[in-house]
Amino acid sequence: MSDQEQTPFEGWCILELMGHRRLGGYVTECQIAGAGFLRIDVPGEADGEVFMSQLYSPSSVYCLTPCSIAAARAVAKGNRPEPIHRWEFPALPSAPIEAEIDDEEESPL
Repeated sequence: MSDQEQTPFEGWCILELMGHRRLGGYVTECQIAGAGFLRIDVPGEADGEVFMSQLYSPSSVYCLTPCSIAAARAVAKGNRPEPIHRWEFPALPSAPIEAEIDDEEESPL
């Protein structure tokens, strides 16, 4: 084996996934339960701050582009996943108010 095959990959990259997701960050290889994964640490607003870390199976990767830290940060800033917004899901209808049963009416139960 050559040195390149033995050295795990790591570096600043733009990671594009099959689900049309694009992330920028620091990518490293890792093993979990005997399987290989790519870990991406997406940078936060401040230097040294990690916004999030995610693990992806290499089979879900469409493209991995090594780049400068500035390019990775620009992609990360423009593609931050946001929490779920209410507009993504319709509001549940409010529960109907049941009429009170008069004592005189028979209960079906």
